[in-house]
Amino acid sequence: MIIFLRNAIYFLPQLLISFFFMTDLDVSICKKYIKMITNIVIMSLIICISLAFWILSMTASTYYGNLQPISPWRWLFSVVVPVLIASNGFEKKSLDHSGALGALACCAGDTWASEIGPVLSRSPPRLITTWEKVPVGTNGGVTIVGLVSSLLGGTFVGIAYFLTQLVFVNDLDISAPQWPIIAFGGLAGLLGSIVDSYLGATMQYTGLDENTGMVVNSPTNEAKHIAGKPILDNNAVNLFSSVLIALLLPTAAWGFWPRL
Repeated sequence: MIIFLRNAIYFLPQLLISFFFMTDLDVSICKKYIKMITNIVIMSLIICISLAFWILSMTASTYYGNLQPISPWRWLFSVVVPVLIASNGFEKKSLDHSGALGALACCAGDTWASEIGPVLSRSPPRLITTWEKVPVGTNGGVTIVGLVSSLLGGTFVGIAYFLTQLVFVNDLDISAPQWPIIAFGGLAGLLGSIVDSYLGATMQYTGLDENTGMVVNSPTNEAKHIAGKPILDNNAVNLFSSVLIALLLPTAAWGFWPRL
């Protein structure tokens, strides 16, 4: 972060000189130049902020010893790949925002289901693959309340996206109706939660520690196997489910979106 700010201060006079020089040129060129600089600054900030939090996570893990931060290669992959994809989309002017909406709605739906479902549900969760009753906290366990919560979580993201369209987009009167984005947000939240639960039930280990009676996510001698194989952890399950929904939602939206 310090290096970025130092470089920004160093290059700021040059950017200002370039800007004032370009005011004599075409206004459209100035706008493109400013937009390019803005994208560079935003992406640089994303990398710096992400790196700062990763360093804090590593420091806390070293101090407390009970945290499990992601590896450096995993952090690098999770930061660089989205930046490269976004940069390619900006360059080709083909960045599909509905893909980002799908990923965010998927994450929101899964979070709402995980946090609200166990609290409000009066019945024990059932494993999504076999529909057997499982303890609370089992990977792949679902409840009706949790599924409804995931639908509401995705819908909330869709509403937020729709409101930003109303505020910041000026040509909505000549474009296709935008309200379906709310429905597609809810669909992404629900499907994302289902996909996440299925991956958790099959590729994420869940066991019951017979000594403590608690659900554990790693196989031990004291743990009785409930479901899943120790292939992925929770972060990987969330990553795969959000990426899958991000890839599927634009196609679904394009096929069912109402035309003028």
